[in-house]
Amino acid sequence: MPHHDSLILMLVAGFVLAFVFGMAAVRLKLSPLLGYLLAGVAVGPFTPGFVADGELAPQLAEIGIILLMFGVGLHFSPQDLMRVRRIAIPGALAQIAVATALGWGVGRLMGLGDAEALLLGFSLSVASTVVLIKALEQRGQMKSEVGGIATGWLIVEDLVIVVALVLLPLVVGASGDTFDLASLGLSVGWTLLKVVVFIALMLIVGGRVLPWVLTMIAHTRSRELFTLGVLAIALGIAWIAYFVFGASFALGAFVAGLVLNGSPLGHSAAEKSLPLRDAFSVLFFVSVGMLFDPMVLVREPWAVAAVLGIIVVGKTLAALAITTLFKLDRTSSLTVAASLAQIGEFSFILAGLGVSLGVMSDGTHDLILAAALLSIALNPVVFAITDRLSARATPPAEATS
Repeated sequence: MPHHDSLILMLVAGFVLAFVFGMAAVRLKLSPLLGYLLAGVAVGPFTPGFVADGELAPQLAEIGIILLMFGVGLHFSPQDLMRVRRIAIPGALAQIAVATALGWGVGRLMGLGDAEALLLGFSLSVASTVVLIKALEQRGQMKSEVGGIATGWLIVEDLVIVVALVLLPLVVGASGDTFDLASLGLSVGWTLLKVVVFIALMLIVGGRVLPWVLTMIAHTRSRELFTLGVLAIALGIAWIAYFVFGASFALGAFVAGLVLNGSPLGHSAAEKSLPLRDAFSVLFFVSVGMLFDPMVLVREPWAVAAVLGIIVVGKTLAALAITTLFKLDRTSSLTVAASLAQIGEFSFILAGLGVSLGVMSDGTHDLILAAALLSIALNPVVFAITDRLSARATPPAEATS
């Protein structure tokens, strides 16, 4: 393949096949995200036919991650989280602990080391924002109390993963040499200090400068300049976070979105950047699909089933137990549990980081991707089962009232 054709061929194949597979998924009442991942499998090196540029795809995916995190920051609402904090915060932390423990146990049974088994469990602990929001919107529950709890729960999971993305390279780097707890503590402390300084500067200085910059751009009354300005802010701050403060691109983009979220033009910034974020997010999922070897389903069916069981059964039962403990009604408990019984973008990001750091093998990465594809496909089935259980529980409640 000529090098000068790589970008255009990657974009054409990625967008066209993502559209075709995404439409097919929607027709089957599945998440379009599943279609995007399958489009990546179709143009990946493990399937016959056209193979997209394997070096170019991760770079486009990195832009997708940055814009994805920028969007998370733009839509992050501390007020919404505080309203459901009594259930969402302890619930999310407890479910992360349960899923990580289950993943570690299954990983050890498969012969993985402690570090890889823990990372496997941690990668399975966080649900997909895209899948959850789409499911709640289809059910008309996005603005309901249960929708607020599920969204707040997911926000806590996302924040935990953001912190993990900052700390994981430090922990791996320290354990790669002769382990020194004092050196690790010093390295983590220094990095956290730089991250805190970055966030503080962004909230204090950026909180004043960025809204002013957006207002100046808005006064030009140029839609193109405003969209370009929002994109420049997201990518520029992500770059500053990485090269100046040693944080990740993802964290920088998240904080940029968080700052703009509180500005008067934050809603307009979110609206204008949405098409571009959607486009690069699609390329991110396509690039993830390219890394997936479908033969893992044939080589290791029991391992895939075990990992899938953690996501669909383990996380569902954990969420159901936690919400019941907090005295949430049965219907709401079942809805929250079903909405979290899948994994997606943050699991891919964390697993990809694990592979790049040498902590996770390609085989374990394939297990996570396989379980993710299956969990997204099965999520409507999980909702159907919980709806039936909820319907069975409703008549007795009405009879006693």
